Amino acid sequence: MTRLNQKKTPLFDALKSYIDHSVVPFHVPGHKQGHGLKELANYLGERVFQMDVNGMEDLDYSNNPTGVILEAEKLMANAFGAQHAYFLVNGTTAGVQSMIMSACEPGDKIIIPRNAHRSTIGGIILSGAIPVYIQPEINDKLGIAMGISEESLKKTIKEHPHAKAVFVINPTYYGAVSDLKAIVRTAHRHELVVLVDEAHGAHMSFHDDFPLTAMEVGADMSASSMHKTSGSMTQSSVLLLRSDIISPEKVRQVLSLTHTTSASYVLMCSLDVARKQMATIGDQLLEETLGLARWARDEINTIDGLYAFGKELIGTPGCHDFDETKLSVHVAGIGYTGYQIESLLRKEYNIQIELSDMHNIMAIVSIGDNKSNLEALVNALRDISSKTERAAVIHSIAIPKSPEMIVSPRNAFYSPKKVVALDDSIGEIAGEMVMAYPPGIPVICMGERISKEIVAYIKLLKEQNCELQGMADPLVNHLRVLGTS
Repeated sequence: MTRLNQKKTPLFDALKSYIDHSVVPFHVPGHKQGHGLKELANYLGERVFQMDVNGMEDLDYSNNPTGVILEAEKLMANAFGAQHAYFLVNGTTAGVQSMIMSACEPGDKIIIPRNAHRSTIGGIILSGAIPVYIQPEINDKLGIAMGISEESLKKTIKEHPHAKAVFVINPTYYGAVSDLKAIVRTAHRHELVVLVDEAHGAHMSFHDDFPLTAMEVGADMSASSMHKTSGSMTQSSVLLLRSDIISPEKVRQVLSLTHTTSASYVLMCSLDVARKQMATIGDQLLEETLGLARWARDEINTIDGLYAFGKELIGTPGCHDFDETKLSVHVAGIGYTGYQIESLLRKEYNIQIELSDMHNIMAIVSIGDNKSNLEALVNALRDISSKTERAAVIHSIAIPKSPEMIVSPRNAFYSPKKVVALDDSIGEIAGEMVMAYPPGIPVICMGERISKEIVAYIKLLKEQNCELQGMADPLVNHLRVLGTS
């Protein structure tokens, strides 16, 4: 693949030219460069409002790009080793849903790990595909789901020989990576399309110490959150295509169904500039980032009762490789839940982490961090440990097994529903999702049989004040199930 000039930023340059020419705007948005929203403009500054424009000839059109947006997308594809790239302004959720809709038609089976993000269920409902859940490996000591194994994939394909696609997470929220190269080889041998959720792996292409990416191992499509780990602004992501099975025309057609016709130029420019930065100096930036993450992990592992897990997990079930920038810490050894540590860090140390669960916390270390940030986190954890009277170690709580799917998610979405008390939902078929957020992994999905184990797990999450989403009742005292009142 010919390397393009990655120092170019065609979209960003075109927008700067538009602003420099002081064009009189008789087009949307109606704030007219901030003059119609002065309070916010005074706080943010006028430049961001000048950049907030709409499609026109010199700035191209996001839903059918032929100019500077298309050129910027070609540079993005080239940076990742893809054939095509598509800018997204509705996050990787839009990319995941577009991948599923591009690969699957109504009734097609798609193999999905149970710890996939909620966006996959949205893609299944929109496409009409039938999910075949594959159980990820579970690390019982840490109480977290890892990746999937090649052996479990082979078994699932044998049981569902007519499946159309397989969906893989690379890496998981906690940094674990499946043997993606082997999975792609197995899937393609059986003529399955490989779709990869790389929401947390947008940086991995740009430094040799990171796990292999979807495009590097021959997957057909991937969706990557540039905003999470590669410097662009929130909501800006990219959809990548390198496939002999799925055509770029099909992908563009799918995107036209769900993608806004008024994509934010601020967000798209942030993708253009972030791509340039990662493609030109990303190796240097990530070398510094890895140094910080490694230092912090080593320091935390000197603190009594804490365990910052990392590359030593490689070789354990479901962990072929590991992303070291996911600074995950097992806190059960000091008698706290992860939820409690997250709350302590925010309220007493002014630190906000990315994720907490029953047993762990996770901080994302990125190209935007510095030594003082990591020192603050390490010192806070050391202080919490030193002030803690040793309570009984909280043992890992088993994650409930995948419930039985009775009705397809699409049919469940459109079926009549009734509301029942949580305790009365056992045995019923779920009419809504319940998920802990972050990471946004469903505890129960639409169309699945609710078990007593699921109800007990939901109650446990409620007791720990976990953020639960997806339900009509935000307190989860009631659930919507299939049926009529």
